[in-house]
Amino acid sequence: MKRTALFVLTAAIAATTFSPVFAAAYSSDGLNTETTEKVDFDKLREENRDKVDFDKLRQENLDKADFGKLRQENLDKVDFDKLREANRDKADQI
Repeated sequence: MKRTALFVLTAAIAATTFSPVFAAAYSSDGLNTETTEKVDFDKLREENRDKVDFDKLRQENLDKADFGKLRQENLDKVDFDKLREANRDKADQI
């Protein structure tokens, strides 16, 4: 009796949890088709592309990072001799 009640309770919880997800997926399918037909994405993409100066944005981001300093900090974190030795040991074991 307890097993049956536990099974029914588990099934009810699963149905309650998953049924809204499936319902939303199926009901919004038609909605997405209608929405995409109303929007001209190529035109929208072109309008947004004209609003942003990507070269300027790229340059601003490059100016924020000192890549030479960053590279040196990362090189200082790694002991390449130790890494090389570990790789040699692995190759010798094969």
